[in-house]
Amino acid sequence: MISSVTEIYPPVNLHHIAPLDFSLVREVPDSHAWPQLGSYSSGVEMVPVIDLNDTNVVKLVGQACETWGVFNITNHGISNCLLEEVESESRRLFSLPSQQKLKVLRSPDGITGYGLPRISPFFSKIMWHEGFTIRGNVLEEYQKEMKKLAERLLSVMVGALGIAREDVNWANPLGDEVNGAQTTLQLNSYPACPEPDRAMGMVPHTDTSLFTILCQSSTSGLQIFRDEVGWLTLPPQTGALTVNVGDLLHILSNARFPSVLHRAIVNNTHHRISTAFFYAPPISAQISPSSRLIDHQAPKYRSMSCGEYIGIKAKHLEKALSLVRL
Repeated sequence: MISSVTEIYPPVNLHHIAPLDFSLVREVPDSHAWPQLGSYSSGVEMVPVIDLNDTNVVKLVGQACETWGVFNITNHGISNCLLEEVESESRRLFSLPSQQKLKVLRSPDGITGYGLPRISPFFSKIMWHEGFTIRGNVLEEYQKEMKKLAERLLSVMVGALGIAREDVNWANPLGDEVNGAQTTLQLNSYPACPEPDRAMGMVPHTDTSLFTILCQSSTSGLQIFRDEVGWLTLPPQTGALTVNVGDLLHILSNARFPSVLHRAIVNNTHHRISTAFFYAPPISAQISPSSRLIDHQAPKYRSMSCGEYIGIKAKHLEKALSLVRL
């Protein structure tokens, strides 16, 4: 039985871990030159913005999850001072000389530390990205506040599905595993790029987690894919956080809530920073469509442990959901 997320991911070689020294790059090397990125909408559609203190918050979040898979939240309880402090600390870390950052390079079989995204081995080209993946007590206050917010959002989301939190056994406040939720903090850096039309900040993907809480800096770059619209830019909104549905919530909701496909593009003038907080059940928790949702509808996904699904995603990436579909 898998007892730790560190047992799941296969080792990768250094080529897929160590980022470029972006301070020395004057043009995009072939290793980082992606095919045509495709056009995207100018942003006529706007992602829902939800006040978490709204008396209709459960209904609003349910509608946003069902129709978008992503939404912005205000009155989330995280102070602007703390958000600014984390962004400042992120910029300080990423501004260090490359040789200093490489001292905390992620190990080939590790999940924390400095390096390229773990999904890099799936692609022949390399992303214009560098990141710090954190699990533990670094930026402790921020992670503590984010976990409180995540617990609040979990109650709202399961409520939007018509499920009592107590029906989600690992999330039951009286259960033994309530404090075992997996949380990971990812600091993302997208340096200014001399040829942004040839580079990709983050490839299109869905998140494995139940959901992700993202704090963007003032520079746009996040895009989501909308059917019949294409790629739509989600510009940052001062003081707001972005929440997106991940694969595990998609499974729990029996495909009612889509795990949104998203990516990051780069620009030639600004260094973009974002901070992603991933929230997922304990490794051993069983994940399946809620029994409350399948009384009149057949389950679309089989039951499995959270660890098993993470392992499938680590090996098959975008095919993972189809491999567990009934």
